[in-house]
Amino acid sequence: MRGLRVAVVGAGSWGTTVACLASRNVPSTILWARRPELAEEIRTEGTNGRYLPGFRLSSKLEATVDIGEACSDADVVVMGVPSHGFREVLEDAAEHIRPWVPIVSLTKGFEQGTLDRMSEVISEVLPGHPIAVLTGPNLAREIIAGYAAGALIATSDMRIARELQRVFHSGLFRVYVGRDVCGAEVAGALKNVIAIAAGMADGVGVGDNTRALVITRGLAELTRLGVAMGGEPETFAGLAGMGDLMATCISPQSRNRHVGEQLGKGRTIDEITQEMNMVAEGVRTCKVVMELSERYEVEMPIAREVFKVVHEGSSAMAAYRGLVRRAAGTEADIA
Repeated sequence: MRGLRVAVVGAGSWGTTVACLASRNVPSTILWARRPELAEEIRTEGTNGRYLPGFRLSSKLEATVDIGEACSDADVVVMGVPSHGFREVLEDAAEHIRPWVPIVSLTKGFEQGTLDRMSEVISEVLPGHPIAVLTGPNLAREIIAGYAAGALIATSDMRIARELQRVFHSGLFRVYVGRDVCGAEVAGALKNVIAIAAGMADGVGVGDNTRALVITRGLAELTRLGVAMGGEPETFAGLAGMGDLMATCISPQSRNRHVGEQLGKGRTIDEITQEMNMVAEGVRTCKVVMELSERYEVEMPIAREVFKVVHEGSSAMAAYRGLVRRAAGTEADIA
């Protein structure tokens, strides 16, 4: 790891946390922030009050608003920006990234319009670069506070996977490796939609049994689509699938669960998102999932009800009535 330089593009809660993790293992970690005042705060105060209030960041962490400064000497580039801005920011960074530098995606979503996964966007913008995904049940505030957690590095090249494992594995943050990039990305994106449904259960007060039913059916639902898209079934039973789904559906820290809960209480999606300072990817993803459902001919009843509430003005209670009216089949067909 001697001399290794890591650039993290995106200074949200998770990007900042991953930068802090990397800074424990490599001699140089630089974080790119879009807002000058945030970069200045990270540099001078060692904090990120907007996204991680109350936490001290690594003293080794650098910050900049110059994407060229961040990426030009990097040996690993980590993309931690939301899906709707991913391609634009990566294109800005691309001219500064040296050949063959691995690109690691933290983003859990699809690109609207193209329906591309983030790894597919990377391969278009930076062909020839090794691509990896870091994903799992990773609530940023718990990890930066030092709680035990696990994550998956998924990439087709196990040699690169092992090297990236050494970059991010730190203390109680355990990093595992795997090859299923597609499955890891699909699971990470779709669990946000199911988390909105689980949050709606809390908001309308339908009970823990109902919420457990929705989470279980949601896992089967996202697994069906993920396998149809090329993912491996085992991935959806692991950290990237069930692990991330559980954390996102039950944690009060989950942005997507919060959106669902507020929808369940009768608030509109515009009211909810306007007061949030971080992106809830499931709001955009549920629209893309409907297009993917049609493309791959996979039925997605929970995602469809979430889409109706978020984008068509249906109520959360109507969504739950629609779900319980569905005929029950065998458990093998639980969704």
